[in-house]
Amino acid sequence: MEYRRLGSSGMYVSEISYGNWITHGSQVEQESAIKCVRAALDAGITTFDTADVYAATRAEVVLGKALKGVRRESYELFTKVYWPTGTGKNDRGLSRKHIMESANASLKRLGTDHIDLYQAHRFDFETPLEETLATFEDLVRSGKVLYIGFSEWNAEQISAALEIQKKNGWTRFISSQPQYSMLWRVIEKEVVPLSIKEGIGQIVWSPMAQGVLTGKYLPGKKPPAGSRATDKKSGAGMISGWMRDEVLVAVQELVPIAKDLGISMSQLALSWALANPNVSSVIMGATKPAQVKENVKASGIKLSADVMTQIDKALGSLPEFDPKKTQSPNPRA
Repeated sequence: MEYRRLGSSGMYVSEISYGNWITHGSQVEQESAIKCVRAALDAGITTFDTADVYAATRAEVVLGKALKGVRRESYELFTKVYWPTGTGKNDRGLSRKHIMESANASLKRLGTDHIDLYQAHRFDFETPLEETLATFEDLVRSGKVLYIGFSEWNAEQISAALEIQKKNGWTRFISSQPQYSMLWRVIEKEVVPLSIKEGIGQIVWSPMAQGVLTGKYLPGKKPPAGSRATDKKSGAGMISGWMRDEVLVAVQELVPIAKDLGISMSQLALSWALANPNVSSVIMGATKPAQVKENVKASGIKLSADVMTQIDKALGSLPEFDPKKTQSPNPRA
């Protein structure tokens, strides 16, 4: 495993992060989830990403149990706030009330006294940005949170936040957590250039496009039993946008590229995302320890310019580049 600094901060993260978005508390049972986390630790992964909303708060509980007994200083624990965690009008968004209550609840579920990176899971159009940032600053000053970041904010929103933080002398954002893969490249035009300028590192999710870039989904064929595309709880809905024959056909064009390199399709997808110098870490999920062991081998793989060109040619016009695709909904709608 290789490690990179998170943005311009002094904190290092593993190039491959372990995320438990659709898996823990939902797709796999607790015992299997704990085995995956242990496999991640054994493989050198030190960065673990979750959120209060994942599996209706159960994902944080499972991750906390999986990390119990592990030396706290040996790993980086990330979580997020924004999406509804209850039925009340204040159980969502980025108000001071919800952030404070959510942070304290996450600490209890995770079984820790501090969160290494606390992230605004989306942008809240209803709450004054200064209120949100002031609350994050208070959490940092209290020692409950060490660093702060955001997920799926556009360049205009990021710039507005940085200006407020600079004016008040508050802790600055060090991370962005966007969707990013060979097929989804909307951050490249605006968010990445701004992030490089401002010392913000990308921790990207869905680098394998929900598993489509592994090549296991074949055009005209039913998804493999037990795969994410068959998970009616949440996985199938998220992956459905990629399950088009034109996409699946193009992905099969990547198979010989990976074969020539002597790597798996998942390793190709992860190493492609890591080729972007603004990416600090890529998040992978797993339902089996074997998947962890395979995916971590992507760390350290360097793809040549020729290989990157071959990938672009294989995917043609399918990748999405429009920066306007980065959107945040109204959490109270």
